[in-house]
Amino acid sequence: MPASQTRAERLADAIAGDILAGTLAPGVHLDEQVLARRFGVSRTPVRDALRLLSGTGLIDLRPRIGATVRTITPDELDMLFIAMGEVEATCARLATLSMTPAERAALQNLHEAMGRLAEAGDREGYADANQTFHGALYTGAHNSVVEEIAISLRQRLTPYRRAQFRAPGRLQRSHAEHGAVVRAVLSRDASAANAAMLIHMSIVEDAFETVDAVPAQDRATAREAPDRRKRPADEPAGLRLERLRR
Repeated sequence: MPASQTRAERLADAIAGDILAGTLAPGVHLDEQVLARRFGVSRTPVRDALRLLSGTGLIDLRPRIGATVRTITPDELDMLFIAMGEVEATCARLATLSMTPAERAALQNLHEAMGRLAEAGDREGYADANQTFHGALYTGAHNSVVEEIAISLRQRLTPYRRAQFRAPGRLQRSHAEHGAVVRAVLSRDASAANAAMLIHMSIVEDAFETVDAVPAQDRATAREAPDRRKRPADEPAGLRLERLRR
């Protein structure tokens, strides 16, 4: 099971949650002293948390200026999710071909443990284990270049991916989607693992959108853009898969 989060990581999650919920609006300056008082900590973990968030695209961190909440458009977020889906699917396919027996057994054990977390409704525990699950596929791909790209994209999307678990019933559905990936990996069906992960990541984006985490003003701005890609909310998984491949 994953190690407990550090104080800076927990604080980064809390700040990210406020940004995603719109409590901290785009353009707002993130004053270290104000945040330290708000969360009852010293400025050191706040500073460490802001450094962690600077790699996610949620904030801009500049020398002598400090941190401000960054505006990310739905189009930018959509592109990140599409890239993440393709890379995750590649990791799943390569892991199916390359994982050792010990790695496959560890993946299966982790998946079973995540089922218990989902059943208990432990969102934080499941979110932490979810990172370990996907990380096991990155490592299991046995391709350091692909693993590095996957980790970089995950760092940028982690706050959004964690937010999905606020959607009702998401833990159980996520676990079921993981199950399709695990079965494909264990049966050494690389194409099935690739397809299952693409569908899973597509649903992750949809689940994130259902919790209304992107500030409403950003959605409105994007809707006014004439070239914004439209995607029906109820688009079937098969069509979503074809869109991801385009």
